[in-house]
Amino acid sequence: MSAGPTTRRRQLGASLRRLREQKGLSLEEAGALVGLSKATVSRYETKDGSVKWPLVDALCREYGVDDEERAALVDLAKNAKVQGWWQSYTEAIPSRMNLLLTLENESVREDHYALAFIPGLLQTRRYAETLHRSDPQPQPEDKLKRSIEVRMKRQDILTRPNPLHLSVVLDESAIRRKIGSPEIRREQLEHLMDRADLPTIDLRILPIDSGPLASAMGNFLILVGTDPSLDVVYLENLTVSLYLEKADEVEEYRKAFTYLSSQALAPDASIKLIDNVRKEL
Repeated sequence: MSAGPTTRRRQLGASLRRLREQKGLSLEEAGALVGLSKATVSRYETKDGSVKWPLVDALCREYGVDDEERAALVDLAKNAKVQGWWQSYTEAIPSRMNLLLTLENESVREDHYALAFIPGLLQTRRYAETLHRSDPQPQPEDKLKRSIEVRMKRQDILTRPNPLHLSVVLDESAIRRKIGSPEIRREQLEHLMDRADLPTIDLRILPIDSGPLASAMGNFLILVGTDPSLDVVYLENLTVSLYLEKADEVEEYRKAFTYLSSQALAPDASIKLIDNVRKEL
């Protein structure tokens, strides 16, 4: 799923398929009710491609959907192409990040295992700038500043009226790695402790002596939607971003995150460890 549909479109497709199947209709039968071909109804359900909201409304009426759900699905159809705030920063955002920002903005929870660095959603400005400047192929100064602005703006998702719930398992090596000066590192660790106080953030530290399995997994994050069928796993390395959405693949990463969480310190013990590392600086 390299440049696929937004979460709104994916949710709409999954809902239309569920409603048709609950009604016991085939694709051909459903299409006949509203003058659509079997292929068109199938396309509306595949979570990809454009849709016309009057036809979504007509399908919902034939499926016997109540007014509240019908209005919600019509709204999804109308807004499937709405662009996010990050579109104004296009030049500063790698194309592979566009889909991540879209999916993240429309997720209800994010489960993140971070091995090497503090996750972007929890970085301070100076920590983020240090990371950007350490890139072996540094950006021009104006583009670098815009990249950092995007990173900071992205964090608004944690404090918006309906905030993203964030669960992080952070490898201990990430809080000990020398990123910037001691002052920058102390500031970052203090920020972690402050963020961990938010009721929507669960932060756990995975001790270094947990064994080799954790490090072998590598970084990953799971973007959790309003329906399990909308969940996506995001993987990233130096040159490639990979999105996994097949149910069996996503389930494997869910199990991995559950395992890592079970091996990590409890939240209170994790904060204590972060504070100890801060005091050592």
